[in-house]
Amino acid sequence: MSDNAIRSFTFTPADGVPPAVAPFAHATAAGPTLYVTGQMPTDVTGAVVGDYVAIQTDQVLRNLLRVTELCGGGLADVVSVRAYLLDWNDYGAFNAAYTAWFPDRLPSRTCVGVAGLAVGALVEIDWVCWRSDGWGTTIGS
Repeated sequence: MSDNAIRSFTFTPADGVPPAVAPFAHATAAGPTLYVTGQMPTDVTGAVVGDYVAIQTDQVLRNLLRVTELCGGGLADVVSVRAYLLDWNDYGAFNAAYTAWFPDRLPSRTCVGVAGLAVGALVEIDWVCWRSDGWGTTIGS
C-alpha cells in the first residue's frame, strides 16, 4: 500500500499473534507509517510468558515483530518505541533485553514507569515503523 489511505490490520492466534486483550487493531498504516499497538508478554494461547522483565520483554518484542512482519516489515523499519514498565527497578534488565534486539541501530525511544498493566504484565511496548513503499498484508483485515 503506497498511497495515503489509512488501513487497519487485525490478526489471530492462527497468524502467530496472541489474542487481543481489548478491542483494537494490531496495527494501523497511514501512508508510509505503521503504528503497532502495544503488545503484552503473552503467547498465542493468551498466557503470560515469564516472571521476569527480561523474559517478558523478549516475548513482547517477538509479538511486535510478528505483527510487523505480517504487515510486510521488519526490525529495520522500526523508528520509534514506547515502553511501559511496571517497576522502575526493572529498567536495567529491560534495557539489556531490549538492546539485544537492535544490534545495528537503536530507534528513538520513550520508557516510562506505570502504576499497572493489563494481564499482570511487567512490561508493554508499542512501536512505530516507516517504509517508503507503504504497508500491506495478505493476512488479517
